[in-house]
Amino acid sequence: MKIYNLFPRLAGQFKDWTPHLERASRMGFDWIFVNPIQVLGQSRSLYSIADHFAINTTFVAPGTGRTPEEQVRAMVAEADRLGLGMMIDLVINHCAKDSRLVQEHPDWFVRDGNAVASAFCVESDGNRVVWHDLAQFDHRGSPDRAGLLAYCVKMVEYLIDLGFRGFRCDAAYQIPRPVWEHLITHIRKAHPDVVFVAETLGCSPEQTRETASAGFDAIFNSSKWWDFEGGWLLEQYEQTRRLVPSISFPESHDTERLFHESGGNPNAMKQRYLFAALFSAGVMMPIGYEHGFRRRLDVVDTRPEDWEDTHLDLTGFIADVNRIKDRFAVFRQEGPIERLHHPNPAILLLRKTTDNGRETALFALSKDPWNQQHLRIEDICQVARTTDPMLDVSPESPMDRIPTPFELTLGPGMGRVWVTPAIRSDGESAARAIPTDDSAQVA
Repeated sequence: MKIYNLFPRLAGQFKDWTPHLERASRMGFDWIFVNPIQVLGQSRSLYSIADHFAINTTFVAPGTGRTPEEQVRAMVAEADRLGLGMMIDLVINHCAKDSRLVQEHPDWFVRDGNAVASAFCVESDGNRVVWHDLAQFDHRGSPDRAGLLAYCVKMVEYLIDLGFRGFRCDAAYQIPRPVWEHLITHIRKAHPDVVFVAETLGCSPEQTRETASAGFDAIFNSSKWWDFEGGWLLEQYEQTRRLVPSISFPESHDTERLFHESGGNPNAMKQRYLFAALFSAGVMMPIGYEHGFRRRLDVVDTRPEDWEDTHLDLTGFIADVNRIKDRFAVFRQEGPIERLHHPNPAILLLRKTTDNGRETALFALSKDPWNQQHLRIEDICQVARTTDPMLDVSPESPMDRIPTPFELTLGPGMGRVWVTPAIRSDGESAARAIPTDDSAQVA
């Protein structure tokens, strides 16, 4: 899954989404993820939903003669025309505190004394974050758990009727595994192709495995926070990769913009997208990343007027990386990943293979997005532990032959990517099937 996060508050009315869908399609994404589009509570946060079965009029164009639902379906049809699946946030952990559900179904909620308890999370540093505008559903102890679960199933069916075929399940790890098992199993009986992705960031590895085993198609990993040094990311990856694929992202709507964090460094942007896309089976990128937006996406305050005029255009680079991901199975799977030693400590060297061993990739990345680094590998095939010829598929300046020894000055944050081309079912080398520049040939 190559997912483009189209943030509704920045994109505006549904009728104005087409240019964003077209740009995502040109960059090679195959899914569009949108944050909640339903009617909100008084806090106006996108995740404080007051009515799960009505569309937020912020995104609806008046005077078109189309109902809000019809406008959503028209937008989904446009995405479908472009070959894009539509994914939306599924928020069944909580609702707005001023939702009518609080009054109509008080036993659906966790209680804090006589009051409805607020939703919260515990961050990795142990800090407890409480959202006072959100009422916490009680999926564990409600005397009417069956009624609450039936309501959640109905919510999913409503969104499927609008055209959505994928769900990013918000705070999935906070909801008991049996709830997800029932919901996913029930929905797939009528809609076998619907995709469920679990948001498990910030939870323990045990919680991640417990949640993922409920039938999810993918989870999100924490590669965005890896400094390319410690071993924790590769350990987490190995613990879950056989259970469920994962999705990397260089930034998200919950984080600061990377262009802001990096001090306006486009090399850092390319470095992080390349790593995210090739590290795990899936990748996600939010709207504006391709142009180096600096303003953080805000679930309450972001508006279409916040669209930034920049002079940065990474769309071509991102499209090239996505094409690499499409062409080689090793970058679409959660295969074994091994970090290899390189004498230059500023170089990250990774070896990744498919589980069946048919493809091997060697990935060299400069950890330094500010300075050039010297890369020397005595024998690339030997380091990759393969006797098969390797193909240079680097997104920038791929070589027509791989010299031995290999020596190159890497630009700031630059990566080099080599793969052993698998043999396709028709017997032709996958390398010959690549419709890019003629210089990319097997060494």
